[in-house]
Amino acid sequence: MLHRETVDRVELVFTDRDGGLSDGPWASLNLGTSNGDDPGLVLLNLARLADEIGVDRLVRMTQVHGADVVWTDEVAADEIPQVDALLTDQPGVGLLVRVADCVPIVLVGLDQPMAGVVHCGREGLIKGVVPAAVAALRERGAESLRAWVGPRACGQCYELPEQMADTVAAIVPSARSTTSWGTPAVDIGAGVLAQLHALGVTATDLGAGLCTIEDERFFSYRRQGQDSGRFGAVVVVR
Repeated sequence: MLHRETVDRVELVFTDRDGGLSDGPWASLNLGTSNGDDPGLVLLNLARLADEIGVDRLVRMTQVHGADVVWTDEVAADEIPQVDALLTDQPGVGLLVRVADCVPIVLVGLDQPMAGVVHCGREGLIKGVVPAAVAALRERGAESLRAWVGPRACGQCYELPEQMADTVAAIVPSARSTTSWGTPAVDIGAGVLAQLHALGVTATDLGAGLCTIEDERFFSYRRQGQDSGRFGAVVVVR
């Protein structure tokens, strides 16, 4: 595990790629089910993660680079919703976000036992998935929130065509970046942190100084292509 922490009644975990059963380019704790890995091994990895955290139910998303948010009380037991943010106020339900260069975010209510996970990439910044998740938690009563922002592609590596980078920067200026070799780029993590700050959410940046493209402790789509696994984050209300 990269990080594990308990805040009042909420526990959160950020994984790296160690501790699972997958092999080859997916070694070893691959949590992704659509990247060519043995589906049986991925299910065992998910079960191992759920057991490590101590939850019977681990709700995951089919992430679509949008801004839709869903609460777990709206999700059937065997459903995998097509959203980019999962929220809960139900004790004992684990929420999973999976990434391989995008930003994994955990949100925790400090004044109410609520929590959520968010997947945010370039499109998520533009569409506002983080503000949407924060608004949904506050609408249900969690006024005071804290966030944890995980490892992602850094702003010096996440190269984009200039027009794409400019489109992101027009919405979130803090995300505009330049690669270490001088070409247009986007710093997704900086953009997420700026959005959280603007919303009055205190954030702990677990990905500061890290880059999934450069660091083989993490899966990276940009480094590995279609054979990339997925690491992620889990949160549960106790």
